[in-house]
Amino acid sequence: MEMDIRWNKAMEKLEADFGTDLDLQSVLFIIGLQELGFIKHKINKRQKLEVLHVAVCRLLSDYGFYEFEGYDVDKWPHYKRTQKLPHLKSDDQQKLLKEAVVVYLEKI
Repeated sequence: MEMDIRWNKAMEKLEADFGTDLDLQSVLFIIGLQELGFIKHKINKRQKLEVLHVAVCRLLSDYGFYEFEGYDVDKWPHYKRTQKLPHLKSDDQQKLLKEAVVVYLEKI
């Protein structure tokens, strides 16, 4: 229950800046863009998926599943998997990611 309250507070902050009706995927995209620190041009569908991947890797690095390796020549961050992710049901995956989002947003 406490996590729901923290999630709602985090969403209130984001919605003040980015508008209402944000879902988890939207939040992951925002975090991915934040981690990139740049987007100078329109991005294609593949790059949007890569932005989401950056967000997930960054969030799960706090749990020891990924480790930041560095940036490539295009300044995209790269992570390596340090341990296998547990097999989780969809609801449990969402809970883990929501918790990671809350922890991330409370740090910045």
